[in-house]
Amino acid sequence: MTVAQPLETQPTAVPGLPGWWPAVRRAGSVLLILLVLVGAWEGYKALGAATGGLIPFTALPLPVRADDKSMPHVWTIVGVLFQPARRGAEQLLWQILLEAALFTWREALAGFVVGSLVGFLLGVVFVHSPLLERGLMPYVVASQTVPLLAIAPMVVIWGSRLGWPAWASVTIISAYLTFFPVAINTLRGLNSPEPTALELMRSYAATRRQILWKLRLPAALPYLFTALKISASVSVIGAIVGELPSGIPDGLGRALLTFSYYYITGPEKLYAAILFSALLGLTFVVLVMLVERLVLPAQRRLE
Repeated sequence: MTVAQPLETQPTAVPGLPGWWPAVRRAGSVLLILLVLVGAWEGYKALGAATGGLIPFTALPLPVRADDKSMPHVWTIVGVLFQPARRGAEQLLWQILLEAALFTWREALAGFVVGSLVGFLLGVVFVHSPLLERGLMPYVVASQTVPLLAIAPMVVIWGSRLGWPAWASVTIISAYLTFFPVAINTLRGLNSPEPTALELMRSYAATRRQILWKLRLPAALPYLFTALKISASVSVIGAIVGELPSGIPDGLGRALLTFSYYYITGPEKLYAAILFSALLGLTFVVLVMLVERLVLPAQRRLE
């Protein structure tokens, strides 16, 4: 009986280049993409100003108005971060948004942990019980077809009747989005070992628990971390959406709602809040990626 051979180790650095070069190359790629996005934004505004808001060589209007009330300049959005959020206020806008982001991240982190644990346990149950997998998997998939905006108010109302704090309801909403990718990828990863490897473990009289921890789980880690990176971003989305009906005065959800009221007079503040929301999700994903690099060698990552 043959056992599947491990993957060959891939070189982590190019011969003749310093070891820090891959990190510099990745940072350069991120910077290049950022410059392209900024150029596309400003180029669209320049196009709208040159054509009077029309698609070139046609009489059709552009899909989005390119005036400063709809699309502020990038430097205007960045500049408003270093101005007081309100007239007479002492705190700058970036300080308020940073505090709101940290508050939202705590809710997202709690939902991320709870949802990941639920998803992982579901994957373990399904891999050991095909009957439960066939019976429950359709409901797991169907749970993600219900609009989050319809679920969030119900969770908040039920939580208030049960006496839960508002942040607990937000955590549940965040966990609702988090568990699905973890459950699916955990199941796929736990089923990834070669049949010959499973037969070899059984020939040694290994128990289900031993097979799980010594064979299935190590094989599932690349799939699991892929799901965790997805879950990290959607947990932030769930937390922001959950804050809207919960009435929590802190957090990015409330900041987005507040600045949307003043969009006509100050659209750059809303865009600044959106920027912080995106940065929060990116930061969370980067943290998961750092943990992945500590846990998994380079040749086993699904990148």
